[in-house]
Amino acid sequence: MIEACEPCLRRSHLIGHLAPRIAGLLGRPKRRAPGLLALSEDDLIAAVAGDGAAPARRFLEEFDPRAARRRIDERELRALCRHEAAYPAALRQLDDPPAVLFIAGRGRQLERLDERPAVAIVGSRDASGYALEVARDLGRDLAVAGVTVVSGLALGADAAAHRGALDGGGRAVGVVACGPDVVYPRLNRPLYRRVCASGAVLAELPPGQPVFRWAFPARNRIMAGLSDLTVVVEAAERSGSLITAAFAESLNRNVGAVPGRVTARNAAGPNKLLRDGASVIRDAADVLDELFGVGGAHRDATQLELEAAARAERASALDPVLRCVLDGIEAGDGLDAIARTAKLSSARIRAALGRLELLGLVVRAGVGRYERSAQR
Repeated sequence: MIEACEPCLRRSHLIGHLAPRIAGLLGRPKRRAPGLLALSEDDLIAAVAGDGAAPARRFLEEFDPRAARRRIDERELRALCRHEAAYPAALRQLDDPPAVLFIAGRGRQLERLDERPAVAIVGSRDASGYALEVARDLGRDLAVAGVTVVSGLALGADAAAHRGALDGGGRAVGVVACGPDVVYPRLNRPLYRRVCASGAVLAELPPGQPVFRWAFPARNRIMAGLSDLTVVVEAAERSGSLITAAFAESLNRNVGAVPGRVTARNAAGPNKLLRDGASVIRDAADVLDELFGVGGAHRDATQLELEAAARAERASALDPVLRCVLDGIEAGDGLDAIARTAKLSSARIRAALGRLELLGLVVRAGVGRYERSAQR
């Protein structure tokens, strides 16, 4: 069902037409010209097109809305413009809300965003095992609690959050920096299909548009705009995840961050947010407290508390050898250092790590490396 009006369709396709020139104008990745997408059509052409202004104006004059609608329909997409009642109310608070949201999957899920909370979970593409586990568990537990999980369908933490939400039987909304029918990165094709099957993938750029670097920070404003809370799981001090957090702050939305090791480069972003006043996020219970207040009624408190109790019981019942090895892992010690401290052979250390992994208390973080499980 195509609902976008002709003026909004025309504007969105103009942005798609000018996308390569916007890329040339902005140059470096992660850079976004404030207010550019809020300009009128004539001002946008003047600001971006340069010597291509005449072709851009001709594009507008020759734009055929019926052909655009036919392409949308043929690709089984939906186009929802900001004049429609179903357009997410939260996005209207942006200074430059997308004229049209192009949607793949179950577009009706967007209407539920006005009824139930949504949380953006973002983080590094090159995420650590710890971050992947945290993002996945947050996505799953929030989905169980009825919260919509929003992310960018990127590799790493984004994908882990989406997989968690889907594994939890909940709703996932992916926001992409290309057309909604373009899978990027290609490695995420199976995940893209899963999100479309039970949630929605949406984009500001029209169908068929490739990825542009400037479109990543542009899509980040949409993620922040859709969400009641933005959680940064892991990120460098300069990253797209922090751009999403900055947009959330500009909209007076809550921002949370998962603490990381102070010596880890990929933890610099969330640790900086925490220093500046972001909420500490350790698990889904912390997120739900931020959304509904401590002990909020919408939380599946029984399940979360039972899981926490079971993990605590497993940890407290450890024999001295396992306890010593686990303490070393928590302290960030390498296996050689743990072996020296515990006065154990390499074989016994490996055996202990195997048991701790089976108990769900540690996870592998690479060859010969382990980290404390995020589910404590």
